[in-house]
Amino acid sequence: MFRTLAGTLLLLALSTPAAAEVVDAQANGFALKYVYDIARPREAVYRAIADVSHWWDASHSYSGQAGNLSLEARPGGCFCERLPAGGVQHMLVIHANAPGQLTLQGGLGPLASLGVAGAMQWTLTERAGGTHLEVTYNVGGFMPGGLAPLAPLVDQVVALQLTRFTTFVETGRPE
Repeated sequence: MFRTLAGTLLLLALSTPAAAEVVDAQANGFALKYVYDIARPREAVYRAIADVSHWWDASHSYSGQAGNLSLEARPGGCFCERLPAGGVQHMLVIHANAPGQLTLQGGLGPLASLGVAGAMQWTLTERAGGTHLEVTYNVGGFMPGGLAPLAPLVDQVVALQLTRFTTFVETGRPE
């Protein structure tokens, strides 16, 4: 039991971003940035992004089922979720340049119902022994009372998903 717990804590420590921060937060928007070094080839990391149903936390979905999520890593591709009577387009792929960059537009979760636009860019660079990953998420627009208070909440959710992603890429399991 202790070995399992120690191993899990070690994996979480290794999967924690080298840097995660709210870069800027103002009434009209916010910018988030995450930096990871992943011990896997860049092509494998890029392919894993589209395997979203295996690493996204189901508790941050509308259906409560990660298996309902899909992501097509091509221009015009959808990061979508199937629902019993319809679906959700979470984000739209606007730039795909495998295996170096993937850019999506949209507002995740409750941001989708606000007057905002978001751009999430995944940049993958080869590094000795693996991949350097930088993810930025910039959100701007209007919300009564301003968007700044949402920045730390969105940061927590995105950081959780990216930690699950890097753990999935390195171990085959998101946790």
